[in-house]
Amino acid sequence: MKWAIDPSHSTVTFTIRHMMTKVRGEMQVKNGWIDADNDELSKARVEVVLDAATINTGVEARDNHLRSADGHFDVANYPTITFKSKRIEGKDPSNFRVIGDVTIHGITKEVALSASFNGEGKDPWGNRRSGFSAETKLNRKDFNLTWNQALEAGGFLLGDDVKLDIDVEALPAQTAAEAEAEIDAEAAVEAR
Repeated sequence: MKWAIDPSHSTVTFTIRHMMTKVRGEMQVKNGWIDADNDELSKARVEVVLDAATINTGVEARDNHLRSADGHFDVANYPTITFKSKRIEGKDPSNFRVIGDVTIHGITKEVALSASFNGEGKDPWGNRRSGFSAETKLNRKDFNLTWNQALEAGGFLLGDDVKLDIDVEALPAQTAAEAEAEIDAEAAVEAR
C-alpha cells in the first residue's frame, strides 16, 4: 500500500552543538511516500523531500546565514534535501532500521535511520492515518557544510555531528495529486 506523507503533520528537527550548549531547528517536509506491504516490513520503501529554504532555528539572521552559500546549505543552488531508502533491516515494527541515501548540498551519502511504526488510526474526519518516527546522526562536513568559527579559548563554535529527529504522518494515496487533494481538503476543515 502506498502512503503519502502529510507535510502539515510531519516534522524534521535537528540539534547541533553550539559552543557548550545546543541549537535546535527544523525544516519542512515538501513531500514524500511510504510504500509498505503490511505483511513484510523488509519490502517497504521510503522517499522524502525536505525544503531546505524552510530552515528555522528561531533566529532570522542565523537562518538567513544557514540558507546562504557561505559554507552552508546554499538553497539557491540546492533547494531540497532528499532521502531514498535502499533497504529495511529488522522485523519488529517498533524498532527497525531504514538504510538509504540522503542528498544534502548536492552530496549523497548512505545513512541508517533508527525507526518505529507508531500505529494507524482514523482522524476525526474518518481518514486513515499512520505514523512513523526515526532518528539518525550525520556529520555535516560529509556534505560540505563546513562553515565554522575558531574560539579564542580553543575549539570551534559548531560541532560536526547533527542529530535528526523525524516524525511523519501519512495517509493512503496512489498519486501525488490524490494526496495533495486529500491534504488540502483536511487543512480546509481544520482551518474552520
